[in-house]
Amino acid sequence: MGGTVAGRHESKLLWASRPALWALTRVTMSRPFGPLRRVPKLGWVARDPTLIRAVLNDHEHFTLLGEGGVGHLWEQVLGPYVTRLFDGPGHADLRRRARDLFTEDNSAALVERAAGPVYADVTERLTDGELVDVAAAARLVVGRLMADLLGLRLPPGSPDSAYLETFAAGERLAALALDTTASTELPPERIAAAKEIVATLTADVPDAFEHAGPDTLLGRCRESGITLEEASGLASLLLVAGTETAAGAMARTVALLHDTGQQGRLRADPALLRDAVREGLRVTTPAPVIGRHVSADVTVAGRRLLRDERILLVTYAADNLAGGFDLTRPYDPRSRQLWFGAGRHLCLGAPVARAEIARMVDAVHAPGRPYRIVSRTYARKVMIPSYGSLVVRLE
Repeated sequence: MGGTVAGRHESKLLWASRPALWALTRVTMSRPFGPLRRVPKLGWVARDPTLIRAVLNDHEHFTLLGEGGVGHLWEQVLGPYVTRLFDGPGHADLRRRARDLFTEDNSAALVERAAGPVYADVTERLTDGELVDVAAAARLVVGRLMADLLGLRLPPGSPDSAYLETFAAGERLAALALDTTASTELPPERIAAAKEIVATLTADVPDAFEHAGPDTLLGRCRESGITLEEASGLASLLLVAGTETAAGAMARTVALLHDTGQQGRLRADPALLRDAVREGLRVTTPAPVIGRHVSADVTVAGRRLLRDERILLVTYAADNLAGGFDLTRPYDPRSRQLWFGAGRHLCLGAPVARAEIARMVDAVHAPGRPYRIVSRTYARKVMIPSYGSLVVRLE
């Protein structure tokens, strides 16, 4: 895809966010790299979708805890309950009790309740001939959604700036994980800064957990038998995993529809919206790299991985080797939802992300006329590649 207009912009996004990520994806997507290779300073690196799925489902030999795993990274910030609840039997039990927290229906309702006015404003302003920054609107959507999920005491009618600050706090939290590709050991000053952000953003969780209605995340947690500690952990992880990822995917999917010339196809056949969301997630792959710790010696793709080694699963390469954004691409079982992980650690908030993206794409297409990108900038030094701005207007 790199030689197309869409591919060039996606490449620039990766470079602006993290040049090391850009380099890693380019190397792993080259033909000679192969499905699995050992890379100096990084450990084992995998790009094959079938192999990656096998690793993510092999809980006997791989764990997200320990050096190289994302659980090790956030255990240092969120505390020892990450070890207890987010891998092993404790995690399996929590997933069982949390399975109905985010369904397709209640996720769509959540997104509409928290951010419906933002999407409506995008459509109205475009219809009136105004310029709209889709990237800024996406950040506002996520800020409003995170405030709702965390039970923040923001009074009705709070200015957009209050919700954008919620998003910015989540962005600052995610940024503390920058430069952890080679090691997930955080320095003390980063741990302290991250703990302060989490404490501020989850301060209202205990009260919301006790009093929130059954249509809220924390209310559903309470009614599902999830404890306050578990609910606080889920809220914190959603804050980490659901800010930049969702906002970036919204704006990038709108850009991909424009840059590939496929927005007209979607306008002509709105039933393709689901395919647009899936393709947007595949191409952007909001979690472009997933780390795992090798917990026991194992042979993978003919290579011997030893206990306490680490493996990087380059999901961006695995997803994008299939080709560029294409609304008519048939379903590929090898990469099914790999952008959300796999197995028992498949992203719990996946239905929310799909609902957010679908509503943004629909909001931009609702006027029924072509849109063009007037200007765009790439966010720099962020954990997840995203647009700093993506200004569009109707033709």
